[in-house]
Amino acid sequence: MNKHVIIIGSGLGGLTTGYILAKNGYRVTILEKNAQVGGCLQTFTRHGVKFETGMHYIGSMEKGQALYNYFNYLSLLPDVKVRALDKTAYDLISIGEKRFSFANGKENFVESLAQHFPAERSNLQNYCRIIGDVAGNSPLYSFQYTDSMVFLNEKYIKQSASGFIESIIKNPLLQSVLAGNLPLYAGVKDKTPLYIHALINDFYNKSTYRIVGGSDIIAKSLVKSIRSMGGTVLSSSPVSQINCDKTQAVSVTLKNGEEVRGDYFISNIHPKRMLELLGTNLIRKSYRERISALTNTIGNFTVYIHFKQNTVPYFNSNLYHYKQPDDVWRGGNYSQDTWPNSFLYMHLCSSVEQQYADGAILMTYMNYADVAPWAGTQIGRRGKDYDAFKQEKAERLLNLLESQMPGTQVNVAHYYTSTPLTYLDYTGTEDGSMYGVLRDCMEPTQSTVSQRTKIPNLFQVGQNINSHGILGVIIGAIITAGELLGIHAIVEQIKNMKS
Repeated sequence: MNKHVIIIGSGLGGLTTGYILAKNGYRVTILEKNAQVGGCLQTFTRHGVKFETGMHYIGSMEKGQALYNYFNYLSLLPDVKVRALDKTAYDLISIGEKRFSFANGKENFVESLAQHFPAERSNLQNYCRIIGDVAGNSPLYSFQYTDSMVFLNEKYIKQSASGFIESIIKNPLLQSVLAGNLPLYAGVKDKTPLYIHALINDFYNKSTYRIVGGSDIIAKSLVKSIRSMGGTVLSSSPVSQINCDKTQAVSVTLKNGEEVRGDYFISNIHPKRMLELLGTNLIRKSYRERISALTNTIGNFTVYIHFKQNTVPYFNSNLYHYKQPDDVWRGGNYSQDTWPNSFLYMHLCSSVEQQYADGAILMTYMNYADVAPWAGTQIGRRGKDYDAFKQEKAERLLNLLESQMPGTQVNVAHYYTSTPLTYLDYTGTEDGSMYGVLRDCMEPTQSTVSQRTKIPNLFQVGQNINSHGILGVIIGAIITAGELLGIHAIVEQIKNMKS
């Protein structure tokens, strides 16, 4: 009989791991607490407009590039349609009254920024070379074989992204510009490692796309494939306990009391949430204390905008705006008077030939402390004070958007909001953080969560393992699935799919 793998949580990491294991003959059961599968791939629809909650745009999707090859391996290409962003300005970095373009391709990237900073041309070339080296030397980003379970060069882990940029680039404004897409990883000055900045920037610089019709298409496609291979995916099935004997995990208990037995168990939830499900002494107190002490990335406040029909031309770039250069790394260091210091603004893509925007996403940083007074309340039942809080924050954020995109507000038909509390409820991540555990180059070992646990048949996957983002999570899933199959076997399958 095939070995039974139970996966707790149906985020991208859980679904990808489930697909790989089902493809290789394992009996897979995925248990999702929410009514909708997908984790950060979830979407919701209001007034006929579908809004994405976490996966807003993707990169490296041209044939032969990393994500394209992974999508091909995961049988996603027939179902997932994409639309390229502006190749001359996939990201616009706005600081004060100035705007700077990120262009696809290293030469174009350098040329676009060197127009504003001619004295930095050679430094920009050096910056791109090192970014490419970091990505190229990461085995699972470049489809290389590796005998090590360490998938990144140590020097890239122990050097900060901010320190790296400052060591290469002399102009302070250009330093801020190059860090301008920080909301993609909620970077923290002097803490976020170089490898996170490098891998994400290389990923998007190769090619950049929006998913047509919403990121939930990825989740639905993976579920369809897993079921076609004999796997089971159950929504509205929260796990209340992971049961162990004296040596290993043996089953999970659902909230309804049902017990499901398995041979292997994989957690696709935040490590702290996983420990809450474990009452066993197989997990040492020191490990529990370390996980509880982990710092998580900041949360976000998002306004989901529904535009009046055929009023707002489709904007084929992503706009990152900061009031001043210092705000790029400021992140959660704001006062209630100065908030918001920045935003990320993106249109949604509902068709390949779209000319007018149906909706947009407008997001900025928000600390969990801002919404802590409503902790423990239920969605839709948090009270009038919470509704007033959200409305006041939304209007302030929309006003800041209007200052950069004049004429937007008059064309807003409706808007909806989410806070770190919303994210906490739907993803279970600690304090509603955007990207889970914060990696710290000053404490690389302490801030790293392994796919392995002290329980020999219990593993972890998701944005807290390896790295976050669509490519980081897929690679993390390969690392976790590799514990059962071997990394070489999976890489060989991917290479055969490429050829």
